[in-house]
Amino acid sequence: MSIDSKMKNLVLIGFMGTGKSTVGLKLAEDLGWRMVDTDEEIVKKAGMSIPDLFAAHGEAYFRSLEREVIEEVLAGRDQVVSTGGGAVLAETNRKLMGNNGFVTALTASVETIVERVQNDQNRPLLQGDVEERVRTMLQLRQDAYSFADLTIDTTSLSVVEIVNCILKEWREDEHEEELLSG
Repeated sequence: MSIDSKMKNLVLIGFMGTGKSTVGLKLAEDLGWRMVDTDEEIVKKAGMSIPDLFAAHGEAYFRSLEREVIEEVLAGRDQVVSTGGGAVLAETNRKLMGNNGFVTALTASVETIVERVQNDQNRPLLQGDVEERVRTMLQLRQDAYSFADLTIDTTSLSVVEIVNCILKEWREDEHEEELLSG
């Protein structure tokens, strides 16, 4: 993989409620890059909300659309890409992300995630007991984010602190790659 392909995008992964959209907007602003939220792109492509998409076509159809969108988006460059929480479940998506950007996994405590998402009606996978669903899903996905170049626990950090950490690591990684290839 070339330096160029690894450095052309910043990709944010992580469970819902870990701050991907908020951090992504600030990163894009700081870099003067485009912010792309893959869930928003799926909604545009499908012409319906994610809850409606799940209700009408099911999760398998949603995941198929998600893969298409991730592939299309990551063909671009100079963008911060915020992915849906379950995008990492497919190996194809993990490879696309790892090959086309610097991947940062955002994490947070269960309590923080529940606090952030408990009143969000746009999360079809959280129907029922939110805390129980979050714990179960985190357990199922515990290794799915391990391919990331960087992992940051957002529980007690400000958006600015998270962005600064990502940019510092990304720039150091870029410099290391240049030294190794030069």
